[in-house]
Amino acid sequence: MNHKPCPAESATLLIHCRDQEGLVAAITHFIAAHNGNIIYLDQHVDAQKQVFFMRIEWELERFAIPAEEIGPRFEAELAQRFNMSWRLHFSNEVPRMAIFVSKLSHCLFDLLARYQSGEWQVEVPLIISNHEDLRPVAERFGIDFHVLPITKENKREQEEREIELLQQHDIDFIVLARYMQILSPEFIDRYPERIINIHHSFLPAFPGAKPYHSAHARGVKIIGATSHYVTSELDAGPIIDQGVTHVSHRDSVEDLVRKGRDLEKLVLARAVYAHIQNKVLSYDNRTVIFD
Repeated sequence: MNHKPCPAESATLLIHCRDQEGLVAAITHFIAAHNGNIIYLDQHVDAQKQVFFMRIEWELERFAIPAEEIGPRFEAELAQRFNMSWRLHFSNEVPRMAIFVSKLSHCLFDLLARYQSGEWQVEVPLIISNHEDLRPVAERFGIDFHVLPITKENKREQEEREIELLQQHDIDFIVLARYMQILSPEFIDRYPERIINIHHSFLPAFPGAKPYHSAHARGVKIIGATSHYVTSELDAGPIIDQGVTHVSHRDSVEDLVRKGRDLEKLVLARAVYAHIQNKVLSYDNRTVIFD
């Protein structure tokens, strides 16, 4: 993560571990004992699996532990005792997002509009594509655009080049904004829970290149979109957000496509925002999304 020059105003911990007595008291005491003022606390217990989840945020203005020492102190004083998995974030972190695209522009335009308007605290230094089509969009927003066509023969070489670009631009996470390529397991393993994808929700009932045509022919009454973290199992990663809308016999194929793309933009934006806000906690191929 990159940091702004100004001091962080707050810190956020995302925690999960086996549910056990005293967790909330111990975590809140750790913060209060060092003069931290808690401004957000949300927790959830998976009763079936007996797993505890928490997101807690506190002000740092009077906090006695320096920012660089919070993680080590928390690990030594609490995390080891309760066998916690945890992530620490600061409010002055500005994540750097790369966008992967192919030819469809609707999700790309929506992401860049939210970025440029200041709606999101994020930087977008890089767009990667396997086609030239969307270069003018990147140029309009002043963002580096790289075209890396991928075939079966050059896939490994091109993914290595993509990784080089991601490292050069210090990228924290990736958004696949209708990028019509399957990433290799080796690529995905470099960015666990840091690659967000969007797709229509017709799978597996309506596979292929024209799912909206197939769905229209069947007379579907609901269409949807799903955004998830990417894993090696195709389109089966932890779901971050979903959306649906009703359609009817009056809707043409074009109507379904238009409504579907509107959903894709909204669902992807909600997923990216939740990720940027550090409100997503993944466990056992599911997600806890904190309010």
